[in-house]
Amino acid sequence: MPVNLIVPEAGESISEVRIGEWRKSEGEYVNVEEVVVEIETDKAAIELPAPISGTLVSIVMPEGEEAAIGDVIGVIDENGKAPTADSSPSASKSTAKAMKTEDAAPAAVGSEPESRVTPSDESVPGASGVAAPVAEAKAPGPTVVEDDAAPAAETTQPKPPRQPVEASPPAPVGSREEESVSMTPLRKVIARNLVAAQQAAALLTTFNEVDMTGVLELRKRYRDSFVERHGVKLGFMSFFVKAAVDALQTVPAVNARVDGTKIVYRKYQDIGIAIGGGRGLLVPVLRNAESMSFAAIELAIADFAARAAQNKIELAELQGGTFTISNGGIYGSMLSTPIVNPPQSGILGMHAIQDRPVAIDGQVVVRPMMYLALTYDHRIVDGREAVTFLRRIKDLVELPERIWLQL
Repeated sequence: MPVNLIVPEAGESISEVRIGEWRKSEGEYVNVEEVVVEIETDKAAIELPAPISGTLVSIVMPEGEEAAIGDVIGVIDENGKAPTADSSPSASKSTAKAMKTEDAAPAAVGSEPESRVTPSDESVPGASGVAAPVAEAKAPGPTVVEDDAAPAAETTQPKPPRQPVEASPPAPVGSREEESVSMTPLRKVIARNLVAAQQAAALLTTFNEVDMTGVLELRKRYRDSFVERHGVKLGFMSFFVKAAVDALQTVPAVNARVDGTKIVYRKYQDIGIAIGGGRGLLVPVLRNAESMSFAAIELAIADFAARAAQNKIELAELQGGTFTISNGGIYGSMLSTPIVNPPQSGILGMHAIQDRPVAIDGQVVVRPMMYLALTYDHRIVDGREAVTFLRRIKDLVELPERIWLQL
């Protein structure tokens, strides 16, 4: 009895998916719970297992097509048997390839080739019907007047000025190939959200810079003992997450969101961490970051990064979030203006650490400096609040012991 493969519910507010890689071919036998096809949503990839054991008799929607929740994308026949060597998909593909080669063979000797006319073959037909070349027009030569009584005098007409010849542009060297591919659901949603953020919110960015000397020295001092105790390196992100939590509690407007004509203030801090994944940028969320330790933050971020590279991030881990931190410095970015992820009202952009001369106590010294950028929704966050928020992060990162002491 045939059983349909149906696009399952893929999460809240998701109504469209993209068919990914088919792990099985038509005519191939599959076991129950064996992965048959990948389905890509705007947030992650989902592996769709076979509901029964049988033969995949039909692929209704091939890879790359868009489908809605509940659509039939394939059919499995539970009465099907494992294909024999002759009827295996590889054998079928070989047969199809041989037929295609035969169809593409040149025409038999003696067949009349199709006549083609190209622009270079155009000419004026002669009386016999045979194309004759067009005669080339000749300009009249100089006029000569002879007189028996006087020496021969030659009269010539002035020649017209020579017209400049336009030089044709040089032919391009190298490949001129182009490739057109469909946007993945994830890229569509990213594009839609970024445009919506620019159009719906009043976005503004404020900047500051932070001296990373204190964090670098602290990491160097406790690097080995931290790894030995917790099994993970002490990175920069945990310092900024803890500093952001404190700053969000100090300036609650940055942690709020607009709901119609109301402002919703969240009493908790769910921090989204932007991570480059296998299918694009993902922002998994650290729930209740205010209650997490440095080690818990580092372990969670390391786990996010590993699973993002394998497209194993769960949909629930990407939903929500009250504030986002993005570290463009790992790619070498010196300064940028990050875009808020709606309905959030703020995002912190970290950048590359670079040794720069700075003035401290009247002396010019070289310090490891990082630019910080805070993009915020000016509808609910005033400039004074934005500057206060960013200044609070700067103070905590430059004196990281204040994070532990809550000063």
